[in-house]
Amino acid sequence: MPIKPKTLFVKKPSIFDEAEDLIAPEQLGNSVLPDPVILSRLFKRITNKTLKNISPDARRVITRPFRPATESHTGNIVKRVLALDEPRVKALLKQTLKDFAHRHKDIQSVLLRNYQNISGFVREPAALSEERKLLLGSCFTMEYSIESAALFNPSIVIYPKQNNVQKGQTRVIFSFRATGEGHISSIVFRSALIDRDNSIFLESVTPFLGTPEVVLNATYDRGLFKAKLEEMKQYSEAAKAIFQHLPESFTPEEMGRAIQAVRAGNSFAHADMDDTVLHIKWLTESNYEIFFPHGQLISERVIFPVSQNESNGVEDARFVRFIDEDGRVTYYATYTAYNGREILPQMIETKDFHRFKISTLNGAMARNKGMALFPRRVNGRYAMITRSDGENLFLSYSDNIHFWHEGVKIEAPENPWELVQIGNCGSPLETEKGWLLLTHGVGPMRKYCIGVSLLDLKDPAKTIGRLEIPLLAPREEEREGYVPNVVYSCGSIILNGELIIPYAISDSQSHVASIPLDELLEKLQR
Repeated sequence: MPIKPKTLFVKKPSIFDEAEDLIAPEQLGNSVLPDPVILSRLFKRITNKTLKNISPDARRVITRPFRPATESHTGNIVKRVLALDEPRVKALLKQTLKDFAHRHKDIQSVLLRNYQNISGFVREPAALSEERKLLLGSCFTMEYSIESAALFNPSIVIYPKQNNVQKGQTRVIFSFRATGEGHISSIVFRSALIDRDNSIFLESVTPFLGTPEVVLNATYDRGLFKAKLEEMKQYSEAAKAIFQHLPESFTPEEMGRAIQAVRAGNSFAHADMDDTVLHIKWLTESNYEIFFPHGQLISERVIFPVSQNESNGVEDARFVRFIDEDGRVTYYATYTAYNGREILPQMIETKDFHRFKISTLNGAMARNKGMALFPRRVNGRYAMITRSDGENLFLSYSDNIHFWHEGVKIEAPENPWELVQIGNCGSPLETEKGWLLLTHGVGPMRKYCIGVSLLDLKDPAKTIGRLEIPLLAPREEEREGYVPNVVYSCGSIILNGELIIPYAISDSQSHVASIPLDELLEKLQR
């Protein structure tokens, strides 16, 4: 006979006492063992009228250049458009703009830009009418639904500016990993207002999306570039020859001339040179800046893959509001660049969420996925949680935010729900009692749960508290999705006495939960 559950409602219960009440056979059906999935009911899941489940919206599209696989195909398309008479061109363009202009803020600029990409196939471009250029551009443009598959793995930070908010309110930014056709991932944003009782109100989202202007780094440091190639095991004999032609600080044009000079010498096989140049280009394109116009709302900005190394995705950005020793605030985010075969840890840097600088992370600790930067320096140095071996958590210090060479293991899988591996769920959060570190554990059947540890404030290498049970686990109704049996977060905040956790379920959609901070810390310190 199943055990009768205790009364669930008592005067001012501890959330952990309530958890023990909830874990009962009658509550769990026929199960005879406590299932940590029930612990997800500890949390106040924020589902007021203005914030329900944050789901992907397939209607949100961007434009992308379309280029056929062969030049002959491109040339044939151009010939067919050039063969049309002018009335037919105008009629086709009118219909195209009717179908698509309302879906984008400035579709004609997009079409002209994509026409310029193929203008080399036009013998007399000056003779073309504006309408024919636009029609040509439309034949080499496609729409892409950035979140048609999923909107997940969120993080949250305080908004840079707190203007136009009422007393007691805080404006925040959510970042999400959006995934569309071909499982290509990008970063999107939502802004929200949080009241003093931690009710969350998502601000309106427009139907428009826009990608930024891209600028490759103007100069590169020869020594740092060489060090990264060595770390990638790509500093070949051909690369050494190329670097002999470079100054200490070089531009992409100077790199191009150095490559041409070595090619002209015919000292290396074509295959060796091509492989070396491929990796040099790959690294060059991995360091760039992007800029969104100030008239573009936060929900309209999309950080879409730019370089070859992230052609299949900009994955799992962990944003953190970093306050330096002089009081300056910079927002950083570590993310994983993926090209379909290899991953590369990258870093985003911004102060206003309009201009972003993207650069590679380097060193033995900057390997694998899931790096999370502390929100301030610790003992005068940058500090990072890493998982460089793909299994355990490490703490790394550095004087240069882009280089992480040494680290110490601070946590390994211990509990049944993390037998496979552990990782972090975003940057550590500072409290009076220590650094609160949300973790994810992977257990049997690759079920992902969210746990929590408490690290010493002065020496984060010391774990002073760790829950043996998950904070969050997939509820039965949350198990199904693109990747089933997963709850996952890329960053939380502490606000108004509560830990607010945005989290994804089964790599499909996102929710938000909160928990009283003092009760959580009390449990961690027992």
